[in-house]
Amino acid sequence: MVDKRPYHIIVFGATGFTGQFVVEEVARTCNEGPGGTLQWAVAGRNRDRLEKTLVQAADALRKPELKCVEVIVVDVAEPESLAIMCKQGIIVLNCVGPYRFYGEPVVKACIENGAHCIDICGEPQFLEGIQLKYHSKAQENDVYIIGSCGFDSVPADMGILYTQVHFKGGLNLSCLLHQGGCGHDATWQSAIFGFADSASLKRIRRKFGHKPLPAVGARIKKRGALFFSKEIEQYAIPFMGSDPSVVRRTQRYLHEEHKHSPVQYMAYVGIGGLFSVLKTLFAGVVFWFMVKFSLGRGLLTEFPEFFSFGLFSKTGPTRKQMDGTSFCLRFMGEGYTTGQDPSQGKPNATISTEITGPEPGYITTPITMVQAAITLLNEHHCLPNKGGVYTPGSAFARTTLIDRLNKHGIQFSLKNGQ
Repeated sequence: MVDKRPYHIIVFGATGFTGQFVVEEVARTCNEGPGGTLQWAVAGRNRDRLEKTLVQAADALRKPELKCVEVIVVDVAEPESLAIMCKQGIIVLNCVGPYRFYGEPVVKACIENGAHCIDICGEPQFLEGIQLKYHSKAQENDVYIIGSCGFDSVPADMGILYTQVHFKGGLNLSCLLHQGGCGHDATWQSAIFGFADSASLKRIRRKFGHKPLPAVGARIKKRGALFFSKEIEQYAIPFMGSDPSVVRRTQRYLHEEHKHSPVQYMAYVGIGGLFSVLKTLFAGVVFWFMVKFSLGRGLLTEFPEFFSFGLFSKTGPTRKQMDGTSFCLRFMGEGYTTGQDPSQGKPNATISTEITGPEPGYITTPITMVQAAITLLNEHHCLPNKGGVYTPGSAFARTTLIDRLNKHGIQFSLKNGQ
């Protein structure tokens, strides 16, 4: 049925800050679709703004043919319009956030109308809640719902799989992220409401009723709430994003479905020197206090640039700022080579890998999202046998996604070890 649909990909939310960059990335990869072609469309609430987005993309890429890309008018609050959109596409790239407010109707419409859905969500409550509620239904309809396919959390999730492939044995990992740049208001809002409603995530996890995953050797040691990292030569703190949640879900899936030995994983992010430490601590305390109250959340939402010390803004970063920004994700692992008994002593081998790439939010994220879609289109046979709600690692473990990302400027490399 899906082969007869007019579009391989529909970019939903194409006029949003991130959506505009996803449109440009799809346009760059039109020769990577099935048979070397890609039929695609853009979707959103306002036809004029959608057409303007296409004109801007055509001018930026010097591709006047983009002005003729099909436009579909869709409102996330109107189920009928969502159904019409989903019936026309094989894959919907959902760029409409915050997902906790606007994501579920899109997932529901995709499952009911046979369209696969890929998003760039970094909100654990939404991601895990959707898995709990819709996994069985998606399996029944053979629809793939693959969340967190942006910078959150493709580099981390696929980076661990890459490291596991290069380490022959049981492995435990810590990860250090070094990045720069600033973000858009929508990402800031996701953080505000995610922290405010953290109790719901605990309720969701209780409903799953998962047993703890087995550990290889001793439990991995936490490096503290604040420490100086010699690896990246700056202070670091635990990473508060969605990566740990996504990685745990992937490791559980691979353990339960394929009997893989699960990896213990700790994630940290570099924050700079002493001045940055003081600024981060102050901003963190203010954020933690204000997010608990409706008035505080309103102020945080209204003045993102002030309360985030310039890390987030309503306008987002400029193209010049993006071009001068990059990220580096480093994995330091230790473990037990094949044949070594983890109960008989300390780890006997180490490994270090690295993932590097351009600006995370609006260059890397469109690349990872679009390449996830291209992989699904071209390597459907390599995905899990049935549809369902999956993480990137669960969905793409047996595909060439990492090779595709390497070709698009997101580099996975082995630094030392096996």
